[in-house]
Amino acid sequence: MAVLQAPEPHRIRGRPPRPPAFRRIPLRQLLRVTSIAGGIQFGWALQLSLLTPYVQELGIPHAWASVIWLCGPLSGLVVQPLVGHMSDRCNSRFGRRKPFILVGTVLICIAVLIIGHSADIGWLMGDRGDVKPRAIGTFIFGFWILDVANNTTQGPCRALLADLTGKDHRRTRVANAYFSLFMAVGNVLGFATGAFSYWFKVFPFTVTPACNIDCANLKSAFYLDIVFMVITAFLSITAAQEQPLGLSNRSPLIADEASGQTGHAEEAFLWELFGTFKYFTWPVWTILLVTALNWIGWFPFLLFDTDWMGREIYGGEPNDGKYYNSGVRTGSFALMLNSVFLGITSVLMEKLCRRFGAGFLWGISNIIMALCFLAMLITSYVAYHIGYIGHDQPPTGILIAAIVIFAVLGVPLAITYSVPYALISARIEPLGLGQGLSMGVLNLAIVIPQVIVSLGSGPWDQLFGGGNSPALAVGAVAALVGGIIAILGIPRTSAQKAIALP
Repeated sequence: MAVLQAPEPHRIRGRPPRPPAFRRIPLRQLLRVTSIAGGIQFGWALQLSLLTPYVQELGIPHAWASVIWLCGPLSGLVVQPLVGHMSDRCNSRFGRRKPFILVGTVLICIAVLIIGHSADIGWLMGDRGDVKPRAIGTFIFGFWILDVANNTTQGPCRALLADLTGKDHRRTRVANAYFSLFMAVGNVLGFATGAFSYWFKVFPFTVTPACNIDCANLKSAFYLDIVFMVITAFLSITAAQEQPLGLSNRSPLIADEASGQTGHAEEAFLWELFGTFKYFTWPVWTILLVTALNWIGWFPFLLFDTDWMGREIYGGEPNDGKYYNSGVRTGSFALMLNSVFLGITSVLMEKLCRRFGAGFLWGISNIIMALCFLAMLITSYVAYHIGYIGHDQPPTGILIAAIVIFAVLGVPLAITYSVPYALISARIEPLGLGQGLSMGVLNLAIVIPQVIVSLGSGPWDQLFGGGNSPALAVGAVAALVGGIIAILGIPRTSAQKAIALP
């Protein structure tokens, strides 16, 4: 591998060549580019609200439901850094990021069709009992494709925003706030879709001998997901005017360096991903540590939010009919309110960061998370001891408390979806790393905790009686520790840099 002569201190061996300077793009164009986040998050909202209950209806015990979600962090552990690395070097005439976004969109559409029809496919293959092994296998196959597709799409989307805003850290901040805003829009629409229980009447053909009304509602929701995903991907791809990173745009010396890397993509990827760790400063490590603790807190909630509402507030069990399904729909409605708070916070994000500093704001949001998880534990305890569980609807007070907790959690979720990406982008850029690779490094801090939670939360919950409270307790502790570290460990100057005016 050729090495640049007399490298500056910030250059590292094997880093991707920097793209040509881009013109300052209008905010309305950034708004269109970030619209794809709405399509991606619409699908995520359906997954988070409907799929954990659905896999239990297929016959997977609650203790192992979280293991199904293991495919997400495992694919993210490899796919997103690899895609980021490849997109940093992509020479396509269509741009560096757009080809990956397009491929990811197509895979998402294929995957949701497989998931939505998994019960029908299992029926055709011979499933007849309460446990449907062929449907479960089909579901897992589609779910793996979906998570690979999501990771193929999300990393390049974030990197594209950093490419388009360049060194203008304020615009990077605004672009990530727009991204978070569209995630909120996608969440609102997705959770509203999951809460609506009559899609089977809009799409009556979705009801089949293998697919009951709840299954048909899920299948119909995924049809809507495909439509929304295609529309937002089209808006985003047509708005992003990437300049191809061809050899003609590079100096001969950089071109020689790049050509030396072409045959060793895998070697370079592994070397850069783990070899760059030694170049990280303490603020970068702090951001990664807080991100990891942050997601140890979030992942149990995202896995079991509607399941918690169905089990511990309504007192139902999967396949029991009335109570559990009512809880899932109420949970989807509460998550829709959560997304409204997420959207409002995203709109105010720039002002909040300027007022308090990004690091301090992130720390406070983690403490709010911890308090909300603690409130969920208290609500579960009170609901259990009131005595209505299993034979009546929850009292109004319990129901309002649960819905308010879900809604308030939208505030820290908006900050989670925005602030870490802006901070890591600002701190990684001086090191000379490609933005795709930097987003892959941040993704490691997200997916490794998710692997731990996926493997441990089900058996951990089962050890303490089979509910969701033990995993939420661990999440509360992790969020509290992450909040303290963010407040004390991320310097004010680092936070200010991420939102500085040009």
